[in-house]
Amino acid sequence: MSPTVLVHPDESVLAASIAARLITSLADVQAAGSGGSVVLTGGGIGTACLAAVVASPARDAVDWSRVEFWWGDERFVPSGDPERNETGARDALLDHIPADPARVHPMAPSDGAYGSDVDAAAAAYAAIVPASFDIVLLGIGPEGHVASLFPDRPELSDTRLAVPVRDSPKPPPTRISLTYGPIRSATEVWILASGASKADAIAAVVAGASPADCPAAGATGRARTLLLVDQGAAGKLPS
Repeated sequence: MSPTVLVHPDESVLAASIAARLITSLADVQAAGSGGSVVLTGGGIGTACLAAVVASPARDAVDWSRVEFWWGDERFVPSGDPERNETGARDALLDHIPADPARVHPMAPSDGAYGSDVDAAAAAYAAIVPASFDIVLLGIGPEGHVASLFPDRPELSDTRLAVPVRDSPKPPPTRISLTYGPIRSATEVWILASGASKADAIAAVVAGASPADCPAAGATGRARTLLLVDQGAAGKLPS
């Protein structure tokens, strides 16, 4: 299934649009009887859209205490480190809504229950990953990586649900990442991109690049895959 591309004028409009879409989607899921589950991402636009959720006048259309929160990847650094996606998500969103702590599922930090054992930390996350998600949010790197799945890396073909990542091409070098299996379990996958540095990667996804070369091309939802981008990130798409 080809992704749907939605282009927005700039980063601020993009963040507000993603926030509105997330609120509406989760409200619809809850109206159908589920609490809803969302996989969060970090990065500039990922964090900006979470802040936009908090600022939205429609925020309370969602019963946030029922939502299950997960992460697509995490930097294996100490708890509270600004490098952690969890830290950014808590600052932007989770500390400002009535989320149920039991429904917030961060990946372990390097000073957590598993200490410096990233293999054990990844295995523990894999053990609790659900059969499917409602929405997976993913940022995209200039070379097309999503979560911590980088081009031409063994993690792309790993069948475990969550894996340790060592010697990451992007610092910090040690990480934990979901693999394609749980990402593709999602009803919807939304790939978020802002800025001209992402234009080559977005164009590659739309052109049907090999996931080995552009991992974002392999990140697809069961019902729908959205590329939510601004004009800069859309700069190399066919007119």
